[in-house]
Amino acid sequence: MPEAAETVTLPGGTGVPASEVPRSQGLLVLLVAVVVVAALYLAKTVLIPITLAVLLSFVLGPVVALFRRIHVPKVAAVLLAVLLALTVILLVAALIGTQIADLASNLPQYQATVMQKFDTVRSLVTDRLSAMMNQFGHLPKLEGHHPGELPAAPATPAAAGQPLPVSVEEPPPSTLSVAKSLLMPVLEPIETIGIVIVFAIFFLLQKEDLRDRLIRLFGSSDLHRTTLAIDDAGHRLSRYFLAQTGINACFGIVIGCGLAFIGLPSPLLWGVLAMLLRFVPYIGSTISAVLPVALAAAIDPHWGMAISTLALFLVAEGITGQVVEPMTYGSTTGLSPVAVLVVAVFWSWLWGPIGLILSTPLTLCLVVVGRHVKRLEFFDVLLGDRPALTPVETFYQRLLAHDPDEVQEQAEQLLQTRSLSAYYDGVARRGLELAAQDILRGAFSASEVTRLRADLTTLIEELEGFDDIDPPHRLKTRDVVVSGVERPGRAVEKQPAPDVAIEAAETEGGDSAKDIRPLVLCVSGRGPLDEVPSAMMGQLLRKHGFDTRVTTHEETSRTNIAALDAGAPALICVSCLEILGQPPYLRYLVRRLRQRLPGVPIIVGLWPANDPVLADADLRQMMGADAYAGSLRDMVIQAVELVRSDH
Repeated sequence: MPEAAETVTLPGGTGVPASEVPRSQGLLVLLVAVVVVAALYLAKTVLIPITLAVLLSFVLGPVVALFRRIHVPKVAAVLLAVLLALTVILLVAALIGTQIADLASNLPQYQATVMQKFDTVRSLVTDRLSAMMNQFGHLPKLEGHHPGELPAAPATPAAAGQPLPVSVEEPPPSTLSVAKSLLMPVLEPIETIGIVIVFAIFFLLQKEDLRDRLIRLFGSSDLHRTTLAIDDAGHRLSRYFLAQTGINACFGIVIGCGLAFIGLPSPLLWGVLAMLLRFVPYIGSTISAVLPVALAAAIDPHWGMAISTLALFLVAEGITGQVVEPMTYGSTTGLSPVAVLVVAVFWSWLWGPIGLILSTPLTLCLVVVGRHVKRLEFFDVLLGDRPALTPVETFYQRLLAHDPDEVQEQAEQLLQTRSLSAYYDGVARRGLELAAQDILRGAFSASEVTRLRADLTTLIEELEGFDDIDPPHRLKTRDVVVSGVERPGRAVEKQPAPDVAIEAAETEGGDSAKDIRPLVLCVSGRGPLDEVPSAMMGQLLRKHGFDTRVTTHEETSRTNIAALDAGAPALICVSCLEILGQPPYLRYLVRRLRQRLPGVPIIVGLWPANDPVLADADLRQMMGADAYAGSLRDMVIQAVELVRSDH
């Protein structure tokens, strides 16, 4: 009798076969996306003013805080900030209207210059086409036609006996319809501005209440972390939007003054448009330059004014984008370049030109929210400029793909900003921990483990030329956060390199060429990848003044340890990867090393760093080693200290 298929109960009590759950979830996500997009499109008349009000509240947030710092009451501070913003908006609108009226009245004066340049271009194109026709010959004559023969005129409807067409004339428009057609273009912007101002006032007055409601929705289980995240996100977004508004305003002022110096009509209009269009990512400055350059070409009989106008935009945008913005809030907006273009097209399709201007601020808000709210993290993954994988995950993924060249390329890039030990501890060793976990659960075959170990050994050999020191420029730089917030746990540790070294002892003859360097025996644990951290440890110790020898676990087994050619080591370092607790084999390994090399200090490196042995003094004493470490850097420091104490 066949077994019944396993079912999963969805919200609402509906039973669905387990095999259909991913498909059902995918259809549900698609349905939600369609509903959201349809709601955004159908409700744009209401949503656009609300969105503008939210962004205006972000911009005015620092202004309100400034008023509050000088002891202005909250309501008065909000009203003053909004009144200031309304004054600026009305002045800009009046300026644009006046400039457009002046420009429209002067356009007929430029018609002669435009026609002259058009004729010049047309004659140039005609001459080119004539030359091409002369080169390739004339076109063949069309069949059925003779030179000088005119086509027969079509028969008129009356001659053909058809009925005459009838046209219906509309009555003249009424006074009410004329007034409506004239007033609606004026009343709609005023209505939108009024809604934006009212909502912005309420958003600023109810800021704390709205924050509490967001906490209730997304993070009531962790009030401390969610409160800090929302406050930090709001502060950073306000600062970013205010800085961007100020930079774009300065850009518009420079463009307006430059165009006035060049002699272009209505320079204030082009300066304001340049400020507004610069909110559009990547192409905003280009769009704002098209009309002034075209107008300059129409005014000047020659091309000097057009070239000067284009050069002004290029220089202003270059300085603003490459110098001013990086100094103010970083070189990027925190968004993926491809995502910025996609969302610009999406929002312009959804909400028209206003959507194009709002695309970057809206997307930036979504990315910041995604970095704080776990349920919305997909926004950060899809739209943010951060790598989808952490350096550790990228390291491990490249190993799984058997791509040692990309592993080495990533290592060399990271080593430009950190020391070799910091790279090993922060990236490579953590990637090894992921690999060890997969090996323990049986995800690797024996041949795959061998290949993985060979790739890692090759990587260590390729990094032999890097010293374990911090790059000279590292302490002079700092990470710049632009749009929002670093997601907790995403950054790679950049701990400093060990500032320790062993001085080589001279021989009795004082010959520096025969200086003696302490020998360290690096012993691998029993794990399939324990040889790799032992090789890393040996490489780091050599860079700090030691001679090293790496031995496998087989060489220190019960049957082979008596024949171990260990020399005269000053120290023994044992590396064990992914062992939690108190494994018996490690105790016996330490005991065998004590018997074979009595009096030699032993350091045991245990990974991960949360191993209970590292935190329990009784367990450490039972293991029998002299020192324990949770990182390669700590092992290097303890090795130097133990050798120095013995000498």
